[in-house]
Amino acid sequence: MKSGTDRSTPSNSPVMNADKFLKKTFHVVFTRPVAPWEEIAKVIPEHLAYQVDFERCGIIFGAGLLSAESAEPRGHGMVIIRASSFEKAKAIADADPTYKTGVKASAAPR
Repeated sequence: MKSGTDRSTPSNSPVMNADKFLKKTFHVVFTRPVAPWEEIAKVIPEHLAYQVDFERCGIIFGAGLLSAESAEPRGHGMVIIRASSFEKAKAIADADPTYKTGVKASAAPR
């Protein structure tokens, strides 16, 4: 067989070492503002503290705004949550202060 055409999987490939993966499902929760920025801004310190706590625990994998048009946190966003089920990820998202106070809404597509 010519070099570069071998379709076998090397023993050190990620596919062969899948048992070392996190074995958790990632859920992307999309967020959208549903209140004026002035109301959202009041909850941002609690929101960020909540996210940082879950990030330190390894539950939130990442979060941020979807638009690069503005540095101001006024638009749609997303949170990537590491959880074993959709229900657990949704519960984590729904407990965020911005969702609990009703200034942002979330939806995690299935």
